[in-house]
Amino acid sequence: MDDSSEDLGTIQVPSPWRPQIEDMSNLQLLFNFYSSTSPPLSSMALECLVRFASVRRSLFTTEVERSKFLSQLVAGTRDILKQQQGLSEHSNYHEFCRMLGRLKTNYQLCELVSVESYPEWIQLVAEFTIKSLNSWQWASASIFYLLGLWSRLVSSMPYLKGDAPSYMETCVPKIARAYITSRLESVSTVLANSNLDDPLENAEQLADQMESLPYIFRFEYEDMNTYFCSIMDPIVTAYSRGIVPGQDAVQLEVLEGQLTWLVHIIGAVIRGRLSSSTAESQETIDGDLTARAFGLLQIVDSGFHATRYDQVSRQRLDIALLTVFQGFRKVYIGEQVVHSSKVYVRLTERLGLRDHLMVLTVMLTKICTNLKVFGSADYVIQDTLGLFSDLASGYMSGKLLQKLEAVHFMLQHHTSEHFGFLEEHTRNRTIFYNTLSKLLFMEDTPSNFRSFVAPLQQVLVGLASASSGATSAGALRQSVPEKTVVGIFRDLRGIAMATNSRRTYGLLFDWLYPTHFPVVRLCLEAWADSPEVTTALLRFMAEFVMNKNTRMAFDSSSPNGILLFREVSKILTIYGQYVLRIGQISNPYTEKYKGIWLSLTILTKALAGNYVNFGVFDLYGDPALKDALDVSLKMALSIPLEDIRAYQKVAKAYFGLLDVLCHSHVHVIAACDTATFTFLLSSLDAGLKSLDYAVSSVCAAAIDNLAGQYFKGLQASADDKPNPAAQAIGEHLRQRPELLPQTLSTLFEVVLFEDCTNQWSMSRPMLSLILLNEQIYNELKRRIIASQPADKQMHLSSCLEKLMTDVQRNLEPKNRDKFTQNLTIVRHEFRTKT
Repeated sequence: MDDSSEDLGTIQVPSPWRPQIEDMSNLQLLFNFYSSTSPPLSSMALECLVRFASVRRSLFTTEVERSKFLSQLVAGTRDILKQQQGLSEHSNYHEFCRMLGRLKTNYQLCELVSVESYPEWIQLVAEFTIKSLNSWQWASASIFYLLGLWSRLVSSMPYLKGDAPSYMETCVPKIARAYITSRLESVSTVLANSNLDDPLENAEQLADQMESLPYIFRFEYEDMNTYFCSIMDPIVTAYSRGIVPGQDAVQLEVLEGQLTWLVHIIGAVIRGRLSSSTAESQETIDGDLTARAFGLLQIVDSGFHATRYDQVSRQRLDIALLTVFQGFRKVYIGEQVVHSSKVYVRLTERLGLRDHLMVLTVMLTKICTNLKVFGSADYVIQDTLGLFSDLASGYMSGKLLQKLEAVHFMLQHHTSEHFGFLEEHTRNRTIFYNTLSKLLFMEDTPSNFRSFVAPLQQVLVGLASASSGATSAGALRQSVPEKTVVGIFRDLRGIAMATNSRRTYGLLFDWLYPTHFPVVRLCLEAWADSPEVTTALLRFMAEFVMNKNTRMAFDSSSPNGILLFREVSKILTIYGQYVLRIGQISNPYTEKYKGIWLSLTILTKALAGNYVNFGVFDLYGDPALKDALDVSLKMALSIPLEDIRAYQKVAKAYFGLLDVLCHSHVHVIAACDTATFTFLLSSLDAGLKSLDYAVSSVCAAAIDNLAGQYFKGLQASADDKPNPAAQAIGEHLRQRPELLPQTLSTLFEVVLFEDCTNQWSMSRPMLSLILLNEQIYNELKRRIIASQPADKQMHLSSCLEKLMTDVQRNLEPKNRDKFTQNLTIVRHEFRTKT
């Protein structure tokens, strides 16, 4: 059990270990070993104790035994705290904090308070926590476990029965106050010593702490709110003055850092409303805290503070404000929210914000401001766009946004002239245009779409004119900045991602095709050697050809599906011709593999989109399908198998294409030369062993389709209906007879001897492979049995004899299900006894 599995709760210890766990001398031995050694031995002893504290509750014979075990753990940790044994060593300290956290994870509060030494223990833990909070420079990575302990203790209070005191009322407020004061003091300490790590810079630790804080803060909410406001209000007042005579910029940074902590706390506490009490009194306090955060907006974007957007401390403060917006959105502007909430009482009193619509206006104004002024602060832009996207994605909040003037302004003015980040950070353009398009498509107004894309239309027309009417790639590259091309395709991808219906996709398709596709092809031709351009362009195409939500439901008389695939074929051919000429390169993934897997993804989505009748191409002698398949296979085969397996995205794209080809275009696989056919089947066999179950499942499906179609083709040939694809596959297998037996052997090894969580997927091709040659299956079965230790061979043999019980020589669904059922029984019986 590592840190990442901390929330899993328990270790499933086998029942035969019960006597050793219940023997208290073993637990005491570990405590004694800890007290008499130093790191790394002492920290390993604590690590063992963490595991002891995590054993499943049901292991113990009786509640009495479990209570004795808990008492021993509490007494042992109490003694360590009293004597401070080894806690000056960082490794000991960290493991000890983990151990304290495990106690409440695995035991109930009512069990803890029943322990005789609990009163002394809880006071010592509280003191230890406060000391740790004040020693943030040293214990930053361990605070998460202590805060988690107290948050779980507090959240259990409503379920505590009996008269035994918990002491939460005295301990928790002290811890909450210590957290606040220690965070505020850390700001000036870090600024005075540049060698110290700033806790605000560690986003992961900050998020972990904020996750536990709401329970602690809300325990005595009214008193904590009074204390918190008494701390925050003077800081806000000082900050509102800006720089005054006698005050330097460092003092302003301290104020911004302190406000950042306080605003983060507000955001976490508001967000914690989702999982805590629903009392109306708490909503009123939420409003009090929210009003203070929202009130800061009137200060940070005005006067002297509006000149500090390039300062890191100021940018962090804006990030914190966005967390408040996100928390408030989730709790008070969600789909299930009652908008007569008491939270608006205080917001009305302090800021005049009477309802959710006025709050949304404030949020959108801040979003617009951030997008205009933080062009060079990528992380602020990302969080701002994340909030904007979340607001637009909700049905109700999206409808509300449409009523706001700020949204209308953005839909009409969305160029770099108004939002500078579009020039600075083109990666953010996709989510920006995706969010705007979601809002645009909520209304069925084609005229609004045309006006929305007018600026993009100007860019595309400009590209066409710069390339002498979309005919000269050289002229285009010389006269147009690369950044412009990258930006337009990221914009188009964002719009395409938002088209989730036939209506909206039709608007985009009719605008782009056929007018602007010559420019798309020419851009690829001009910048084929630029990964920045090809990645943006190919990602757009991958989105544009994907038939999600059946949005590409063209009319029965429409040739649009065929015409679109012809464009896909041209684009793949242009890029493939470049890639296949590449020689030695320093960075294969960036300069070659990334473009190839995007190209394979485009073809896979187009082939599987169900909007093209591919028989038309052969019927009318159109080479588009053949060209696309040929160049894509050549690109795929240009990547060594070890690299395909090493890069996850390459593997998913490569095996995804093979799955589609084996399902719907098996003749393409069959028509390959034997060396290529061998490589494809060997790669599928290797993919079956992938640790990524999505990859192994796709490989199994591809093999099932290939073997299944070959089996059916052989049956058709037996009925004097020759199948050319089956005959070609048969010829390949006559030259390389080991291919299918090797694949079947791999499937048996994975299903029988490994932890196979996708057993159903892996079982499907096995029946097809067995039926193709039952003699080979019998030989393989003997080899598998012989590979096992002598004492297991008879058991495995008896299990495998049941595999083909009541299974017929066909691939009908009912027969397949019977085979899969038998395989499940065989696997269970074999693994149970071994």
